[in-house]
Amino acid sequence: MRRRTFAAAATGTAVAAAVPALATPKRVGMSDVERLQEKFAAIIATDHRVGGRVSIETQAQGLAGEALALQSRGTASQRTRGALYATAASFISSAMWAAIDGKRFEAAQRHHDRASSLAAMSGDVAIQFRIWSHAGSLYRHLGRPTDALAANDVARSLPIVRRDPLFASLGHARHAAIHGLTGNQGAVRRSLGYAQDALERAADDEPRPVWMAAFYDQAELDGLAVAALMALGQYEDAEARAHRSLAGLRPYMHRSRAITTARLARAQLGQGSVEAAVTTARTVPAEGIAHPRVAGMLNDFGRRLNATAPGSTAARTWDQYTHDA
Repeated sequence: MRRRTFAAAATGTAVAAAVPALATPKRVGMSDVERLQEKFAAIIATDHRVGGRVSIETQAQGLAGEALALQSRGTASQRTRGALYATAASFISSAMWAAIDGKRFEAAQRHHDRASSLAAMSGDVAIQFRIWSHAGSLYRHLGRPTDALAANDVARSLPIVRRDPLFASLGHARHAAIHGLTGNQGAVRRSLGYAQDALERAADDEPRPVWMAAFYDQAELDGLAVAALMALGQYEDAEARAHRSLAGLRPYMHRSRAITTARLARAQLGQGSVEAAVTTARTVPAEGIAHPRVAGMLNDFGRRLNATAPGSTAARTWDQYTHDA
């Protein structure tokens, strides 16, 4: 009996030794989400500085993968899991915007599909707004105003728009830019009026996502108004809005400053102010000239300048400037 007991005990000990104790699952919490949100804030800052770069797109995708990896790495509350999906969607929405900004539209569409799926699982209406608002911008840049209006309407139908006038203002301002493509002057004016009214009702101390708090204000509303008015050929009003936008832009908004300056030059050229237009265009910083959208705007500016004032001193000055740049 003792031998059998000993043998059984010995066998059990051997089995126990052969099978390691299961590791306690890691607990994933909101501190992990907050760490990722700090990286998201850094992505936003880089975007405002340079924008459109493949490196931003790639980094954002990698960080989205990091957020999703935490979902399977340990236990978490429902709140934390929702926040992780929202964070992953935020990163992919930044990849989407970098692709739009860099004119890589097929990649932007792929990012939209993934981001909207993640955002739906998160239940976060703020990030859903960002993704669908970006989709509206994507279709606007593709010259598809019907799709752009439909996508932006998805954003504008979300509950956060009724809850926070700042989101409503951005939705209206982007609608105005899209209406500009259709040539609908009345719709542009109405949308800009709604955007202004909502902006004036928005509380400054309302807690908002970093992507919204970091960029949307009167200067950005004016920047979108410039895009809308330029599309309508209303160059005098566009110039006035551009000056106001540039005066109000926050210091770190380098990409927005470059885009608005390029639009200002085009608005001045549209009014026949050739010398002033060239002077303005030459103030776009070298870093801005490298931006895909800005480069496209300045190339278009050069073509229009040479068509408007061929052989003029201003045209020769611009051609020499672009040659030396």
